[in-house]
Amino acid sequence: MSASLPARNLVLFNYDWDRIGFGRWFDGFPQDSIGFDLFSFPSNAHLAFFDMERMVERLAARAGRAGWRAVISNHEQFGALAAALLAERMGWPGTPVDAVLACQHKLHAREVLQRVAPEANASFAPLAARYGDPAPDGLDYPLFVKPVKAAFSVLARRVESRAELHALTRFGVGELWVIRHLVEPFERVARKRLPQAGTAHRMLIERPVDGQQYNLDGYVFGGELRDLGIVESVMYPGTQAFMRFDYPSRIDARVRLQALDVARRFLAAVGYSHGMFNMEFFHDPASGKLTVIEFNPRMAAQFSDLYLRVEGVDLHRVALELAHGRDPALLPRTVPVAGAASSLVYRLFDPTLRPPMPQPERQREFARRFPDALLFTFPKPRGSMARDYKWLGSYRYGIVHLGGRDAYDLRRRCEEASRLLGWPAPYASCDSVVPNGWKGPRPVPQLSMDTT
Repeated sequence: MSASLPARNLVLFNYDWDRIGFGRWFDGFPQDSIGFDLFSFPSNAHLAFFDMERMVERLAARAGRAGWRAVISNHEQFGALAAALLAERMGWPGTPVDAVLACQHKLHAREVLQRVAPEANASFAPLAARYGDPAPDGLDYPLFVKPVKAAFSVLARRVESRAELHALTRFGVGELWVIRHLVEPFERVARKRLPQAGTAHRMLIERPVDGQQYNLDGYVFGGELRDLGIVESVMYPGTQAFMRFDYPSRIDARVRLQALDVARRFLAAVGYSHGMFNMEFFHDPASGKLTVIEFNPRMAAQFSDLYLRVEGVDLHRVALELAHGRDPALLPRTVPVAGAASSLVYRLFDPTLRPPMPQPERQREFARRFPDALLFTFPKPRGSMARDYKWLGSYRYGIVHLGGRDAYDLRRRCEEASRLLGWPAPYASCDSVVPNGWKGPRPVPQLSMDTT
């Protein structure tokens, strides 16, 4: 590579929080972004032709001319594995490919956890049925069902009966096409590098777990695990749909140490020697039991802004340092601007309704009154909304990030911001009536696992 070329960074599938987070550091870390958006048309049409291994080979051939010296991605479906493959191919710092595969193959991850931390595992088994086949007899309900390889909570659902299980796993021709194209790029790599895990084209069943849900965020450098913090997940009452992500969490310090111990054992077992991670888990304060939901082999990019506001730690800068093989512990912290921060998730549970999207004038007023806020809107046509209801159980139409002096000030600001947007504040109970005549989601019996 010519010495005159500046060192550049390749960011794969760079959208939403990542576009903002990595954009903060563009001057010091010039970046090129490659990868399509799974959630917008026509960008997601690239799914029809996507081949991860071919993409990596093409990127490797371009790396010298482009001046790339590092690759990074927080994209769960394709990016994290593609970045690991390219880093390995180029000899750049990166998370080991086999460790990424072990985390993302949810059945294999459960089997590893059963060996190294059985006390933190949920009861599990592969679902003995192909997509569309009748649900097998003899299962003990309720169950939590999810794909062996998926992201964004797609098709992860609690089912109360054989009929519900069968309905969840019956798909039309178009749905099957999407599912197979989402899983097959991972499957082709896993068949070669993790054959003992078996196919990812199937579902996993687990025993539902009670407790409050949390996210342990951290990284591994030089084989040493460093924790960054724990974000608390708050669900819409009676559902498994995220309503807020709050930082700092209210978790007890002893539980944090317990979570770190489990993370160390699991990540060491799968050879996770470098890179950021996010461990989702439940903790039941009554029994003291901690149950791992899953390990994500990348940063939870949605939380980066929360840590920056409250701790003065920018997770995107941490990720960039790791991509260059440098120790993030040496980074200085900025002055915190909030005592509490939340990622506020706005959802609709009634397929017959459409949420009001703030028009440009209202968005400008929102930006004027809340200059520190981040606002994301996700308008969709009815067809895409219908798929969200089947695959996710709700339609996420907006996200707002805010900070406050403390949790009380944060809630006050959230309620004011929500009124301005014409959206119900994500603090209301299920029974409350919210603007535009909407009612909160109908309660279901028990919270169960959800995935990021």
